[in-house]
Amino acid sequence: MLDDYITAVKVKLLTSPVISSFVIVKERVIGNQGYFRARLTLKNGDFCEIVEFFTVQNQTHVTESYRYQWMDATKQKLRKRWDNVEHFPDLPNFPHHVHILEETNVHPSESRNILEIIDYLEKFAGIAAR
Repeated sequence: MLDDYITAVKVKLLTSPVISSFVIVKERVIGNQGYFRARLTLKNGDFCEIVEFFTVQNQTHVTESYRYQWMDATKQKLRKRWDNVEHFPDLPNFPHHVHILEETNVHPSESRNILEIIDYLEKFAGIAAR
């Protein structure tokens, strides 16, 4: 099950029209737990780091913790960072949140996985570069 998820992530990384290159930093599946971390260079020059810890529960992939950070090509300007670190308890849908353009601009979000983030980048990465 988790091997299938990692395979789907790798296929998406290889075939996504928005990704020009990527480096897998670490991947691991042990029993019903998995971890995947990669750094992406997008075709518009932007940078994205994806980190996810996941498990299998009731025969379903469940994202337990994540951080997906999308930045400009210089890696100095934040575009968006989605994570579920529990440091904004007053936000709706806690602990899921997104930082938009700067660390202090935090909004509620929802749980996402790597495949959904790549879909998002495919839709919006070209717009952000304009």
